[in-house]
Amino acid sequence: MRWGTFCSRIFGAVKTSRQSTIALCLLPTEFKMKTWLKIVAVVLLVYVHTAGLLMDVPRLNILNETVRALYFHVPMWFGMVLLYMMSVYHAVRYLRNPLSDFDTYSVTYAHVGTAFGVLGMITGMLWANYTWGSPWHGDPKQNGAAIALLVYLAYFVLRGSLENEEQRARLGAVYNIFAFAAMIPLIFIIPRLTSSMHPGSGGNPGFNAYDLDSRMRLVFYPAVIAWFLIGLWIVNIRVRIKKLEEKSIQ
Repeated sequence: MRWGTFCSRIFGAVKTSRQSTIALCLLPTEFKMKTWLKIVAVVLLVYVHTAGLLMDVPRLNILNETVRALYFHVPMWFGMVLLYMMSVYHAVRYLRNPLSDFDTYSVTYAHVGTAFGVLGMITGMLWANYTWGSPWHGDPKQNGAAIALLVYLAYFVLRGSLENEEQRARLGAVYNIFAFAAMIPLIFIIPRLTSSMHPGSGGNPGFNAYDLDSRMRLVFYPAVIAWFLIGLWIVNIRVRIKKLEEKSIQ
């Protein structure tokens, strides 16, 4: 099956000004999620919340019941990174071909990605409060994540300070690329090189290194898929609302 055919079956198709039909999937400029994908996202999210709170988990020293944060905190951060990647992708596309749709999707992905990052930060602080004794321990992982979110908040401030739409889109796209490049070492590299209490950082083993019950994977992997699909759904709704607002103004 050709990639275009596969994408068109999942996300549908639209006609461009050239009267040609372009198959839509996750990466192209515009997409409309199929109803069955929305149903999958909702079902998975309900399953994750139900199983994540009710299913038995391994009894590990210190972690105990807080290991359930793996079902919520980590997938939210995965969703954040994936959404930021989509934002950068559209930022690059805008720099190569300055269409307003590219900029709209780029900033919308960044908005939703930042919301996921804030949720991930909050759930991480809840976990730290019970595991480390305080919600904010000054751990390199926490500090790096906070700085990364501040970098993206500065991205929105930059866009809001510019009145010219073309200048705002172009400078925003360039800043977006550097923001993503800064986020990677802040979250994934620097904490591994320093002394950190966070699992997977500073020589501290990640969750996979523990003798976890294999049933946890039956909740964790669907959680990653569910949160990413929910993120795409929110992006799709926000972009459609923005386009309706633009049409009403015209």
